[in-house]
Amino acid sequence: MTTPLTQTTGRRKEAVARVMLRPGTGTITINKRAFDNYFTSATHRQMVMEPMRLTDTVETYDVVATIEGGGMAGQAGALRLGIARSLLELNEEVRPTLKKSGLLTRDSRKKETKKYGLKKARKAPQYSKR
Repeated sequence: MTTPLTQTTGRRKEAVARVMLRPGTGTITINKRAFDNYFTSATHRQMVMEPMRLTDTVETYDVVATIEGGGMAGQAGALRLGIARSLLELNEEVRPTLKKSGLLTRDSRKKETKKYGLKKARKAPQYSKR
């Protein structure tokens, strides 16, 4: 296996993705599984490919990633951020393109924590006057 050109981290919600880019044909491997096998939803696959599509590097690099935590949407978002950061590390000229599309900004939205006395973060038990 060739050494990676870059190694970056992407995060979203509770998901953390470690992304390595290598010169290749555009193969994406996630947790030692094929890309189409890991992300079965077309929306998630499209989301992950967005940084490479915008910079015309779909068939230039192979992506090897390990993702932990979160659900499918969070993992796809984390992988997208990791790929965008890797592409930026390799070529600083793609920064305006990625920045304009909002791919370099970490989505900091997380689940709100549950409060005591409530059923969820904001949902209260039904009020009974009598």
